[in-house]
Amino acid sequence: MNINLRAAFAALVFGAMTAPAFAADLPSTKGEPAAPLPSLVTYDPFQIRVRIVDVAPTGGNSPVYNATTGVLQGNGLTVSSQIIPELDLSYFFNPNIAVEAICCFSHHSIQAVNALSGLGTVGNTWVFPPTVLLQYHFTNFGAFQPYVGVGANWTHYFSTQATGGLAAGGPLQINDSFGVAAQVGFDYMINRNWGFNADLKYIGMQPNAKFVTAAAGQGLKSQVAINPIVFGIGITYRFGGGSSAVVAKY
Repeated sequence: MNINLRAAFAALVFGAMTAPAFAADLPSTKGEPAAPLPSLVTYDPFQIRVRIVDVAPTGGNSPVYNATTGVLQGNGLTVSSQIIPELDLSYFFNPNIAVEAICCFSHHSIQAVNALSGLGTVGNTWVFPPTVLLQYHFTNFGAFQPYVGVGANWTHYFSTQATGGLAAGGPLQINDSFGVAAQVGFDYMINRNWGFNADLKYIGMQPNAKFVTAAAGQGLKSQVAINPIVFGIGITYRFGGGSSAVVAKY
């Protein structure tokens, strides 16, 4: 009896000693570590801004030519600046890339200067310059979020009138124009939805204009270099993310 007990005890001890070595020889059934989840970023895809902007033409004195002979009559024409409200709408494809559409109306007068200064103010016009820009927003500075943009502009000139000595000579005609646009600016967000904005744009505007002087009945033409710098400050509002997060994967 004692012999059987001693044999059983020895077998138990031997099994305990050999079990780790046997287990080490078995193939591992442990799976590969799970791949990391993609980064999840919440953001509001829609944005609206309201600004007060100063539209300041930079074209200087545009040369004026005889509409028939093409002979230079002198430099030139200048365009007045104007302070106006501006509205823009943006859509964010992700937190960094957005497209912005800008809309406003402004009213400008056109003055003759230098050799043509005797003509005075030759006319005025309303300007409708819708502009679309593709933007990159920097999001690694916290509440301070600068951006840059580049795009295109189409400008329509309407309710155009000849004034002063030109008023009796005939209509002032200004053709629609196309040009490039560039932009730098920043938003400073005070919370997820609201922030302050400062923005600086250059918009290419060089419409062709024609008018007739009343005194001599002489037709004149010019490519009026408006090319304004547009500086504005305003309020930013972002929305559209809702209670459920909008997710961007990187």
